[in-house]
Amino acid sequence: MTELVERAWAAIDADRLRDLALRMVSTPSPTGDEAALARLLTGHLAEVGLEATYQEIDERQGNAVGRLRGDGTGADLLLYAPIDTLSVGTEEEDLPYVGDALRPDMRTEGLLDGDTVIGLGASNPKGHAACVVEAASAVAAAGLPLRGDLLVGLGAGGMPTNSRPGATRANTGQGNGCSFMLEQGVWADHAILAKPGWSVSHEEVGLCWFTVRVLGTFNYVGSRQRLPYRNAVVDAARLIGELERWFPEYTARNTGGLVAPQGHVASVRGGWERTAAFSPAVCEFTVDLRISPRTTPADAARQFGEGLAAALERLGDVSATWEMTLSIPGSHTDPQTWIVGACVRAFEAVTGAPHVVDEVYRTTSGATDGNILRNRGIPTARIGMPRLASTDGSEVDFPLGMNAASLPNMLRLTRLIVAAAVDACTRDRASIGGVS
Repeated sequence: MTELVERAWAAIDADRLRDLALRMVSTPSPTGDEAALARLLTGHLAEVGLEATYQEIDERQGNAVGRLRGDGTGADLLLYAPIDTLSVGTEEEDLPYVGDALRPDMRTEGLLDGDTVIGLGASNPKGHAACVVEAASAVAAAGLPLRGDLLVGLGAGGMPTNSRPGATRANTGQGNGCSFMLEQGVWADHAILAKPGWSVSHEEVGLCWFTVRVLGTFNYVGSRQRLPYRNAVVDAARLIGELERWFPEYTARNTGGLVAPQGHVASVRGGWERTAAFSPAVCEFTVDLRISPRTTPADAARQFGEGLAAALERLGDVSATWEMTLSIPGSHTDPQTWIVGACVRAFEAVTGAPHVVDEVYRTTSGATDGNILRNRGIPTARIGMPRLASTDGSEVDFPLGMNAASLPNMLRLTRLIVAAAVDACTRDRASIGGVS
């Protein structure tokens, strides 16, 4: 087995990995518009020796799928990564929500700064997807005697977002590309998901979204002094403050395993932007509440309802209603499952050290397409690149962490995926417990 891994490691091409990452960053793929990137990746998979298929979802969105066939006596492994970016890379859609201006790392122009690839999605998700592709490319180039098929899935719609303006479909995000891929026959006995985090993970949070409607009176500033006045915007702010105090209580109550589910208020809508003279009868805000794999959406809704009711009771004079508008369950793969162990062994082979889950990876609150894979019944291990650090060793800000990838870290992840894939695809099914 070690000799086969060494052969595949020797076939990893650092220049090819770097160039692919730069091409991917320079090919815009905001959620709902991944078709161009998926076609580019389909062509690349074919060039490196895989059977490659472009899987159309609609005219703007699609997946790229690759397959390296084994002899049929082993278990099939899916290497999966999403390819869409949450922000777009244009001033029109991104500002002012990402800041006052688009930094170089927020644009769809791949740049190389020393050994760091910079640009929108350079790390998450495109750098991770590039590692998946290069890992499969190296296995193909090494010409190994595979027993199980090695599949590559590069999915659209992986970001936790609903459709952007102008979309023709409502379901362009929230894992729709991964779900479509599985529905259309791309299936495996187990999977490895490439997303950030230099630790092997077997579970992650899901998410529930809630819309809260705070009620007031429609009024005019010129009449405030003589008519009943109940400003829904002001009351919404008061209620949001109470919920912000409740979220840590919710987190403490639901922390366990590898997750510490968080909550926050994401957007507020109330009144006409064209005039400041009138206060609205309703002000709405949205909440993202992450949920443990051991918490159902129904239970999360009950907890949120109780938290909101307690907040309203403390305020005493605020009126509000709420509803759950989105629910994606969290997911869990038994850590004793064979593919999790294979990734742990690969981690230790690459690092030369025992795999120990750092505390930061025991308090995660990020959701990925791993939920789609696990909840459909595919045992899934997640592994990603180490967190990017600044020169003083501190973690970089959120957007730069998404939009910059160290090539040495990409190579480490590629080596890990190769080792796990070779381990998984060169065994017969009988030697891999729990795989049918």
